[in-house]
Amino acid sequence: MKKYEAMVLSCMDPRFQTKVYKYLKAKKLTGKYSSFTIAGAAIGVTAKKFKKWHSTFIDNLSTSIKLHKINKLIVINHRDCGAARIVNGNKKFNFKIENKIHKDSFKKIKKVLNKKFPNLKVNFKILSLKN
Repeated sequence: MKKYEAMVLSCMDPRFQTKVYKYLKAKKLTGKYSSFTIAGAAIGVTAKKFKKWHSTFIDNLSTSIKLHKINKLIVINHRDCGAARIVNGNKKFNFKIENKIHKDSFKKIKKVLNKKFPNLKVNFKILSLKN
């Protein structure tokens, strides 16, 4: 079986799909990754608000490691994220608050993955929806 380079965790937002494709194409990863797409990307698989989704992501990642022999996870979140707004609740929301929510999700996912998959490399990226 072919060894793939990575699994990509990204957001389901329709505005984001072309951005993710272009980013991965520029990294020369077209056809070399498995994909897991969920609301909020790292936010969706770490925030308490979306707790039911957490084990689904871990199970999917474990399957990709077994089937596709991946050794890297690329996590791509984006600005103007609806999941970040949901996690924040009805409180004031701005760039600084959203950035903290993204960074916290990255720290949480890294902590979980270090325990479950200690040899897995993880890269994080936040993309803007603007050009």
